[in-house]
Amino acid sequence: MTKIVTVPTTPFEGQAPGTSGLRKKVRVFQQPNYAENFIQSVFDVVERPQGSVLVIGGDGRFHNRDVIQQAIRMAAANGYGRVLVGQGGILSTPAASNVIRKYGASGGLILSASHNPGGPDEDFGIKYNIANGGPAPESVTGAILARTKEIDRWLTVEAADVDLDAPGETAVGEMTVEVIDPVADYADLMEELFDFDAIRKAVSSGFTMRFDAMSAVTGPYAVEILENRLGFAAGTVVNGTPLEDFGGHHPDPNLIHAKELYDLMMGPDAPDLGAASDGDGDRNLIIGRGRFVTPSDSLAMLAANIEIAPAYRGRLSGIARSMPTSAAADRVAEALGVPCFETPTGWKFFGNLLDAGKVTICGEESAGTGSDHVREKDGLWAVLLWLNILAVRDISVDQLARTHWARFGRNYYARHDYEAIDSEAAAGLMRELKAALATLPGQAFGPLTVSHADSFAYTDPVDHSVSENQGIRVLFEDGSRVVFRLSGTGTQGATLRVYLERYEPASGQLDADTGVMLEAQIAAAQEIAGITRHTGRGAPDVVT
Repeated sequence: MTKIVTVPTTPFEGQAPGTSGLRKKVRVFQQPNYAENFIQSVFDVVERPQGSVLVIGGDGRFHNRDVIQQAIRMAAANGYGRVLVGQGGILSTPAASNVIRKYGASGGLILSASHNPGGPDEDFGIKYNIANGGPAPESVTGAILARTKEIDRWLTVEAADVDLDAPGETAVGEMTVEVIDPVADYADLMEELFDFDAIRKAVSSGFTMRFDAMSAVTGPYAVEILENRLGFAAGTVVNGTPLEDFGGHHPDPNLIHAKELYDLMMGPDAPDLGAASDGDGDRNLIIGRGRFVTPSDSLAMLAANIEIAPAYRGRLSGIARSMPTSAAADRVAEALGVPCFETPTGWKFFGNLLDAGKVTICGEESAGTGSDHVREKDGLWAVLLWLNILAVRDISVDQLARTHWARFGRNYYARHDYEAIDSEAAAGLMRELKAALATLPGQAFGPLTVSHADSFAYTDPVDHSVSENQGIRVLFEDGSRVVFRLSGTGTQGATLRVYLERYEPASGQLDADTGVMLEAQIAAAQEIAGITRHTGRGAPDVVT
């Protein structure tokens, strides 16, 4: 019999997990019992028959390997029959979702802090994905959170570390651990979804690209798919080796942290397509030669063309977007005669819609796009769909964007992030704003008059669950809007996100400067929320 060790512990105090998992500084995770408390809380509450399969993998950031070894021993003590772990501890978030689904696992532990920096003094995270491959819904994360507040022990077995770099099987107690190729299953899936022959033909005809893996998890995936399978030249993928500290950079694919790529794409030697992905591989950045595509526009443009890809031909059932994401996708859905669902921020809200077959493609303004092939957003998938569309239509990114706007009009859109602000000041801003909602309609802010203001609430059309307080919406009579929301993706202070949107019809100005087009909305947002008064900030830290 395997000896099961019971380790006494105390509940979380002051560092409880959030609704999407546990994300803190590495030094917090290095406290005795800290990661173990969360993992044991997951094992205590999730549904799984005895002998289930568990998937474990992460983005390769600092502390991944230590936590993976402990999670393996704990899984053995908690009755799992098999653990599948990516070689080197590596599994991108969408690849982990695919492994869970392909091998019938009961769920998986994904070790990542997404697009946050890595290293001994930076961030770490753990989240649990359920059997459909998607993030745990609120009913599960709520139960996990409750358990972390009362847990008094965690279970493990006495066993040596598994060699994570050697493919094959190892016994840990009475459980089997299999170290698997982290890339092959995912790459095979992509080849099933897209017309690789059409992309190879474009490449052989001179189509070029640059993919910045940001020294994060997508490097091995991008090299295998783009260079090895599609024939792009060696060196097309840059920063392709996953590093524990992401090379000291911030692995967030936006115009601030991927500035080198942006500068290349705006210069005279730009390839046809520039793209990037983030720390754990679920976000994407798309830039054509001389043309940056906002994530909101990317969702709309991909949805309008998705049936070009073989696996999606004739089966666009619907589109979903998060509430802060621009309404560009709504206009595509209306034109194509399919429904468009507006959900709260968080990929878990798309899971029920995907499982029920109500939508085929979904996305968020925060650079996440995906489909029903897995239950996570998928950065490299979005890049490959762009490649498939450009290759078949024989069109540039700029031409595709202009053609799209000429048909559907353009939603000018920006997000202003005020990062690491005082948490109480941010909460005070939101409380004051919420209290003023009833008085806003009819008020004028410069040339804009408020037509409606509310705190967004969502009723899931599948399970009818209700999610409230998902952000403040202020709509104006001209059809533009601003949205205010506090983000939970940081590890210190609070991040206030302000979303700004203005629609310009197809007959209007389709290639103007976004900042100029949104001047009135920016001024109105500042006045309505009193951003400088509450935060002391005169300007956002990041504009996307």
